[in-house]
Amino acid sequence: MPEQPHFGRRLKRLRLQRGLSQAELVGDGMSTGYLSRLESGERRPTERATAYLAERLGVDASTLTAPSHQRSLTCELAAALSAPPGTYDTAALSRAVDEDAGEDPAARWQALWLLSRAADRAGDYARERACLLRLIELSDLLEVPELRVRSHVQYARCTRALGDLRTAEPAAAQAFSLARSEDLSVSDTMAALVVLISIEAELGRLDAAARHVDELERDLLPAAAPAQAAEGWWTAAMVCNRQGDHASARTKLETALQLLKAKDDLTLWTRLRAAATAAALQMSPPQLGAAQRWLTEAASVVDLIGTPREVQELRALQAHLAFHRGRLDDARAISGSLLAEEDLCLSYRDRVRLSVLDGRLKILSGRVEEGIGVLQRLGRQTTETQNLDLAAHVWQSLAQTLAELSLPHTAGGAGTAPQSSGRGGLASL
Repeated sequence: MPEQPHFGRRLKRLRLQRGLSQAELVGDGMSTGYLSRLESGERRPTERATAYLAERLGVDASTLTAPSHQRSLTCELAAALSAPPGTYDTAALSRAVDEDAGEDPAARWQALWLLSRAADRAGDYARERACLLRLIELSDLLEVPELRVRSHVQYARCTRALGDLRTAEPAAAQAFSLARSEDLSVSDTMAALVVLISIEAELGRLDAAARHVDELERDLLPAAAPAQAAEGWWTAAMVCNRQGDHASARTKLETALQLLKAKDDLTLWTRLRAAATAAALQMSPPQLGAAQRWLTEAASVVDLIGTPREVQELRALQAHLAFHRGRLDDARAISGSLLAEEDLCLSYRDRVRLSVLDGRLKILSGRVEEGIGVLQRLGRQTTETQNLDLAAHVWQSLAQTLAELSLPHTAGGAGTAPQSSGRGGLASL
């Protein structure tokens, strides 16, 4: 007789993997009530029921009845937490979460948190989002304010990376409101406020973002740890940059970069330099020397230990810098190879910016109609999804490129370094 609850968990996992509802799986040969009791482990299956379900699932009956050698969720969690960085295969932990009976919601929360972080590092935002939705449900069940805030903060970051600002904003606002009402630590409150400011800026709500920056600088930054203070100053710089106050943005960026040493948090140290590079390229005029310096510092780490997503982000920045330096062939080669990759891990914002660059390069190389079409499509898309700051960057890039194309000394665009539109924002942290 097949073991329970392993049979039920395996059965449910196979059904969900095939996208089947309980009614679709059982058809006319079994009741959904019986299937529900099998999946929950309340009933032990008969040989006839096992054979019927295996046939409906398209697997051998042994797939359902083989003894489980799966380690418990607690064991897999211990193995994941004790493994050297970058060496643990999350597939085993994912299977353990799927087969977990749910007796320890806190352990399940921690496992899902690790899985969501792994998905984020890989640039698999869809998988991260699925994990975070389950985390939010568990957080509400556990009623631990810190877990609720952290789940919503990461969900806001993830949906922002997917370009879904309409979902990201209420998640960030809820996290910040809860952190304030529960009087949580500076760390949790800052994390919520920083992501809220970033989303407000990208929605074009610069007045709201600026008010929150004032609150950030007045109430939270003085008490923040260096790593988080660096991210806070970067966020404040981002808002200044979008407001056109490039001098203040440069000062705040320098403060952020000086606060954090590589030995403190190498990942954040690297991403701050990538963000600073993007900021320098968005200034008017672009700060190309600073951009080159910061990009070189980031590359010194990414080239050695960067994830595939970080490598792609670095290459995108190299393409943008080449464009601003007038090396259009280099910019075209880098951006073209990136956009052709099947496993492109860039966030929605970075994809759009790279596609904007591609459209501008098409126009400047004489493929004017094609390039205009690319930018018009991006402009409509970003406007419809309420990525208004990004939409402004798209339309301004189109207008500026066409204006430059009409100038006698830039006809054809060969070897010309266009000026920055001063929009489009910073690379994300």
